[in-house]
Amino acid sequence: MTLARNVLDIEADAIRAMSGRLNGQFAHAIDLMLACKGRVVVSGMGKSGHIGRKIAATLASTGTPAFFMHPGEAAHGDLGMITAQDVVLALSNSGESEELVALLNPIKRRGVPLIAITGNLQSTLARQADVVLDAGVEKEACTLNLAPTASTSAQLALGDALAVVLLDLRGFGSDDFALSHPGGSLGRRLLVHVRDVMHAGEALPVVQETTLLRDALLVMSEKGLGLTAVVDDQQRVKGVFTDGDLRRVLNRDVDLKTTPVSQVMSANPRRIHADKLAAEAVQMMQTYKITGLLVVNESDHLVGAFNMQDLLRAGVV
Repeated sequence: MTLARNVLDIEADAIRAMSGRLNGQFAHAIDLMLACKGRVVVSGMGKSGHIGRKIAATLASTGTPAFFMHPGEAAHGDLGMITAQDVVLALSNSGESEELVALLNPIKRRGVPLIAITGNLQSTLARQADVVLDAGVEKEACTLNLAPTASTSAQLALGDALAVVLLDLRGFGSDDFALSHPGGSLGRRLLVHVRDVMHAGEALPVVQETTLLRDALLVMSEKGLGLTAVVDDQQRVKGVFTDGDLRRVLNRDVDLKTTPVSQVMSANPRRIHADKLAAEAVQMMQTYKITGLLVVNESDHLVGAFNMQDLLRAGVV
């Protein structure tokens, strides 16, 4: 455990040290990437290449078009991927990776801006780059001080810093993020709205304030949501009657045949608008410990209802 903690401390210290070294070079890199009309071409060899792939993926998913180019393949034709409108982001801790250094002249001949992330500010890569970002570390977390550990963590953190600053400057919001992440649970949480899961029209359980409790229970049973909305004659929400309310009514020995639902409903219930994200509905239901919600428009007129089972089916929960 001591060694594990030591590894984490070394890597954390390496990342923290970079914060104090951020300067105009970082701002210049941001300006070049923000003004880029093409794509950010990320390249690196070995472990730096693995980090480069992740940085390219993070940039692409946060509003900065990017892709990874393997330097070995680039020397055999893939260099043609680069256009005059692109920016190259090259990673090498030593700054002397043979495969990467071999690409520098061809890149410069294309007039493409070159940003370097390196731990060696005197290296060939640093001298050839238009912008140099210092990712140097005092030592690796490896006990032999050989395996790329702290240095790759520093590269990754610096790439994340670039991506997040660019995201902020572009005004990249949650809707934009959702369009880049349509698959999986993340996409569902970002793309599914209340209107997509709610029951409406004939499937909506709703009764008037004067409806007898017996008849309200029939509506609840027919619609199968475990609740019914209670509205006035203008369809404005006045309350909700749920399975929980029914249990409380039965404990009080209320006459189902003569009692109007308005006397036993939960008044002024929680509700939500149809254009809200379903994820917001989940948060509201968890906060208030409820299993269903009514959906209203701007005038507080009832337009829908749903329960936790609807959210589960939609994959939001």
